[in-house]
Amino acid sequence: MAVTEASLLRQCPLLLPQNRSKTVYEGFISAQGRDFHLRIVLPEDLQLKNARLLCSWQLRTILSGYHRIVQQRMQHSPDLMSFMMELKMLLEVALKNRQELYALPPPPQFYSSLIEEIGTLGWDKLVYADTCFSTIKLKAEDASGREHLITLKLKAKYPAESPDYFVDFPVPFCASWTPQVNSPQVTDQAKMDVKIAVLPSSLISIYSQFLAAIESLKAFWDVMDEIDEKTWVLEPEKPPRSATARRIALGNNVSINIEVDPRHPTMLPECFFLGADHGFYYGLWNLLCLST
Repeated sequence: MAVTEASLLRQCPLLLPQNRSKTVYEGFISAQGRDFHLRIVLPEDLQLKNARLLCSWQLRTILSGYHRIVQQRMQHSPDLMSFMMELKMLLEVALKNRQELYALPPPPQFYSSLIEEIGTLGWDKLVYADTCFSTIKLKAEDASGREHLITLKLKAKYPAESPDYFVDFPVPFCASWTPQVNSPQVTDQAKMDVKIAVLPSSLISIYSQFLAAIESLKAFWDVMDEIDEKTWVLEPEKPPRSATARRIALGNNVSINIEVDPRHPTMLPECFFLGADHGFYYGLWNLLCLST
C-alpha cells in the first residue's frame, strides 16, 4: 500500500488525500504543461468501480467525448494510481486531438512552396493528397517494376520543420533533413569563403533518399518475390513489402517458417520446421547447411 501511495505521489504530485482514511483526493492532473483541477471520492473499500470523479469545467470540456472510456477505466483499474496514469494518457490524447482540430491553417507560402516542389518532382509521382495538403503519398518504381509508396505528413511550419514519413520497408528508413530557415547574417560571400553549400531539404531530397533506400533493398524483394512465386506460401496471405518471414508448405502436415535477413537476403535464412516429420526435415536442412 505504501509503495502504491509513493508511486501515486511521484506520478501525480499535485493530487493529495483530504482525509486520514484516504477516500477523498483533490488537486490537479498535469498534461502538456497545463494543470486541471479534479476531485476523486472513493468508497470505504477504495474500489475504483464505485468511485466518483468530479472535474473542473475545463477538464470536463476536454474529456467530453471520452466519458465512456473514463467510466470503463474506472471499472477496470485495480487502484487509484493505475487509473490516474490512464487518465493522464487519455488527457494527453484529448489535448493533442483538440490542438489539431483548432490548429491554424498553414500560411500561403506553405502551399506555394509545396506545389512548386511537387511540380519539380513530377505530378505523376503524386498518388494522394488530402484537402489541406497536410498528408500526401508519393510513388516510385524499382528496377523490377514494383511500386512503393511513401506517406508524408507535413506540418504547418514546413519546410522549416521536417515532415513525418512512413514507408513499407523491412528496415528502418531515416531520411536526413536540413531545415529551410532564413539566415541573413550569413552572406553569400561568407559561404563561399568557408566553402560550404547550404542545401535545405525538401520533398525532392526525401524522395531521392527514398529511391536510394528502395534500390538498396532490391535484392531482398527479388528473393521474397521468388519465394512467393515458386513455393506454396501459407502465411502471410498478402505479405507487405516489410514482411521478412514466410511459412511455406513442404508436404502433408509439414511446413517451414523462414526469416530472411533484408541486409543479406542471399544467405541461408533462419528456419523452423513444423509438423509430424519435422525431425527428418531438420536433418536435411543441417546437411544443406554443412554443404554450403
